[in-house]
Amino acid sequence: MKSPRITWISSEDPPEAFPDVASAFDSPDGLLAAGGDLSEERLLYAYRHGIFPWFDEGQPILWWSPDPRCVIRPGEFHISRRLRRYLRQSGFKISFNTAFNEVIAKCAEDRDGQQGTWITTGMTDAYSILHRNGWAHSVEVWSEGDLCGGLYGLAIGKAFFGESMFSRHSNASKAAMTALCQLLSEAGFAVLDCQVESPHLLGLGARLIPRTEFATMLSAACEPQSQLLTFPAGRVKITDFNC
Repeated sequence: MKSPRITWISSEDPPEAFPDVASAFDSPDGLLAAGGDLSEERLLYAYRHGIFPWFDEGQPILWWSPDPRCVIRPGEFHISRRLRRYLRQSGFKISFNTAFNEVIAKCAEDRDGQQGTWITTGMTDAYSILHRNGWAHSVEVWSEGDLCGGLYGLAIGKAFFGESMFSRHSNASKAAMTALCQLLSEAGFAVLDCQVESPHLLGLGARLIPRTEFATMLSAACEPQSQLLTFPAGRVKITDFNC
């Protein structure tokens, strides 16, 4: 039996040149296509259709749509009583979109037990453009004036697509998730896309859904294809986020 052949996309192809997500590989799970570029138009089309880029430096751009998909419905996000007590005593402050470049740079740093990063220079440049144009956002966590945790992702319509997070202080990334999910819930967002599962996310209320269900969810949540999320100004105490 012949192995399936990956679909190659040219940078000159239109944004909608992706194959149907149902044709994504079973192994590696969700690999859909290679090539293309990281233009704003292609990235926005990809996210609206449940596709995201993920590749290492030196590789071609690889596009993924895994099945099942890990998601959080913002209203179902939860934290343990122990974590709630910790956050109340942490003194963390939260801000939004005030240190996007710093957040993505810290997400790109090597982590314990991991060498290299999938957040390449090209990815950083592409998401910085999305940030300047109002699509990509960051959540920052501060402790005694230092940036100690955060996350970034895209908001399209009523869907938020989480990309990466970092933590330099115990539970700082969970503080960022707590603030973001309350904001998304209050704004009526339908879904926070977490892409692939992890024990960390499952412990916060994430669940796995079939790719077909995720696609249906996005078709409603991403219409209209607009920027509907507003953010508090300045640095806000973590205790202001119902924790």
